[in-house]
Amino acid sequence: MRRYPISFLLLTGLGILCAIPGAISLAGFGASLHPVLDDPMAGMAFIVSAIALIGSGAFPLVIAKLKENEGA
Repeated sequence: MRRYPISFLLLTGLGILCAIPGAISLAGFGASLHPVLDDPMAGMAFIVSAIALIGSGAFPLVIAKLKENEGA
């Protein structure tokens, strides 16, 4: 079983959690969660933040993969 770096798991999880209200806001249902999410640009901000979090989580994963290949 492959072990993933904890930073990858945390940042990816946060990115997914951030993408959920962004997708809801972009779909037009943001006001049901919070009045600020009624603006579609708030949804875009959440989506961009989610992409940044997932991208940040990819760095530790790539470094772990490179370290794994170095020993082989």
